[in-house]
Amino acid sequence: MISAKLGHFLDAPLSPIAKRIPLSPNFLTLTGFIITTISALIILKNLRLGGILILAGGIFDFFDGLVARTQGKVSKFGAFLDSVLDRYSDAFLFIAISWYFIEKGNYTGSYLSLGILVGAFLVSYTRARAEGLGKSCHIGIMERPERIIMLSLAAITGWLMPVLWIMLILTHITVLQRIFHVWKAMRIK
Repeated sequence: MISAKLGHFLDAPLSPIAKRIPLSPNFLTLTGFIITTISALIILKNLRLGGILILAGGIFDFFDGLVARTQGKVSKFGAFLDSVLDRYSDAFLFIAISWYFIEKGNYTGSYLSLGILVGAFLVSYTRARAEGLGKSCHIGIMERPERIIMLSLAAITGWLMPVLWIMLILTHITVLQRIFHVWKAMRIK
């Protein structure tokens, strides 16, 4: 939803900064992935610090595409690498949250986190599969940017359980939105 509404809206105001970044987009992608992986490990011991690191990793994930576009370094491999590392990042984060809850004896929280992980993978898969069929599928209310923002804020505030319930529902609604969108697009032709 953020991607659909804002898209590249921030490109213009942030492009002067992005043009000065001397790092390659793929380096930024890898750096964001490493920070996110570290945040998943930290969550187990310090939920608030883990949440802050999730945001930091998300900033790198945002800037990799912006740097690629503003510096003319967009590549198919870069997009592929970013997508694959995003899936690993999602897995590490939601497995860490699940583990965090298991250590606290809260199995409901653990199941919620794993349910969101399944939904996150299906959100990504439905888009990739639709694009493989030649249909654009950039819709949904709970895409990756929303998940990262909500998860980091939940970790920082400590309001994990209510936020996870919201994320679980909205993530799977997004999958259904994408299925319906592709069904409508295929039915028309």
